[in-house]
Amino acid sequence: MSEDDVSHRNRNKSNHSTREISTLERREIQAPLLVSLINGFTRELGQEKAMQVATVAIRTDAREIGKTMAGKYGGNSTRELLQVVRQIWAEDDALGYDILEQTDQRLSFNVNHCRYAEMYARLGMKEFGYCLSCNRDESFISGFNPRMKLIRTQTIMEGGEKCDFRISVEEK
Repeated sequence: MSEDDVSHRNRNKSNHSTREISTLERREIQAPLLVSLINGFTRELGQEKAMQVATVAIRTDAREIGKTMAGKYGGNSTRELLQVVRQIWAEDDALGYDILEQTDQRLSFNVNHCRYAEMYARLGMKEFGYCLSCNRDESFISGFNPRMKLIRTQTIMEGGEKCDFRISVEEK
């Protein structure tokens, strides 16, 4: 999924045109299959082990995508990460957010509206939303820049009033 997740194209066979799909659309397409797999693993391994396996796989994928995106954006500073947030994560108005701070050492923002959470709820898959989406963020960020660390105390997906992203760049 790693390279495909970044460059996946939705093909229209009737006129051979292509268009990039947004991350929100991609997550909606992936969700039923991933939930089906997790449910299958749950029957064989139990809930805790199945979620553990899914978490590790999703984080590994996210880390690789983070590395790819740093290359695609020509750098791995907070400036480029903010571009990813604006252009990829929030594409199609998927996130409503407020930037609180952006320096060379820190990027802080609050997400106050999350269409990802709404989408998982609409699909009847709310209990999987954190694992399938929010779970990716810390690993994506560390793949984007291994010196970046995310601290987040709440997410909308888990019932919080906001998602508080506090990203710092460790000194060399």
